[in-house]
Amino acid sequence: MDFNCQEKNIESVWHGPPPDLAPTLVFLHEGLGCVSMWKDFPKKLSDKTECGALTYSRLGYGKSNSCRLPRDLDFLHHEAIIELPKILTEYKIREHILIGHSDGASIALIYGGECSKKGLLGIISEAPHVFCEEITILSIKKIKNLYNKGDLRERLKKHHGDNVDNAFNGWANVWLNPDFYSWNIESSLSKISVPQLILQGINDEYGTTEQIKVIASQSRNRVETCFLQNCGHSPHLDREKATLKAMNFFISKLLVNKKFQ
Repeated sequence: MDFNCQEKNIESVWHGPPPDLAPTLVFLHEGLGCVSMWKDFPKKLSDKTECGALTYSRLGYGKSNSCRLPRDLDFLHHEAIIELPKILTEYKIREHILIGHSDGASIALIYGGECSKKGLLGIISEAPHVFCEEITILSIKKIKNLYNKGDLRERLKKHHGDNVDNAFNGWANVWLNPDFYSWNIESSLSKISVPQLILQGINDEYGTTEQIKVIASQSRNRVETCFLQNCGHSPHLDREKATLKAMNFFISKLLVNKKFQ
C-alpha cells in the first residue's frame, strides 16, 4: 500500500483493525531500514495486541520516493516534527503507540517531547540514540567500509532498490559529519509525558546503556527497561520472542490504564 502525502509517494503497509476501531502501533524504522526490513514483526505484534499496525518507509528508503542529499544535520527533528504528523493525519490515526528502532526511536522521542501529544498513549524504543557516542561512530565507519567494499550494498538493495545509495549515504554521511558529533536530544526528554518502554541489546554495537540511563532519568512519566542478553542492535530480530513478550505486556498495560481514565 502506498499513499501520496503532498505529492510524495510513501511506501506503507497496514495490519489489523483500522484507527476508528482500535489504537494504532506506528513503526518507525532504523537508519538503514524500511517496511520490508521489519519482516513480519509488526503483524505478529498487531495480532497479539489486537491493535492496528502501520509501517512506512521514510523518503529515500524502500519503495518510497527518493529525497535530496545531503540530508540536513537536523533530519531527525524534521522527520519527527514535520513528516510524522503528516503520516498520522493522512491515515486518520487517533490513539497510537510509537515503536521506534534506532534512528526511528530518536524520532519517536523527539515527537513525544516536541509535538502535540493528542492520542499518543506511549512510546516503545529499541536501541534509542539521544546523544552521539564514539561506539556509534566507529561502527558506522566499519559498516561504510562494508558497503563500499563488501556485499552490504547488494544485500540492502533487495530492500531499497534504486534508493539504496540514497538510503545508505543519507544516513551514514550525517552520522559521520564532525558537526553531528555534538547532536543531542536530551532537551526533549523532560517534555515526554507518556509511559515508555526501552529495549536494549547487551551486545549492541551502535550504542551503550548510557543512552537508556539518560532517558530514564530525564523523562516525566515512568520508563520501563528491558535489557536483552545475546542481543545486538535489533531486538525484534535478534530476540523476537522476548521482544514480542515485553512489548505486548507494556501495550496491554497501556490499554488497561486507558479504560480507567
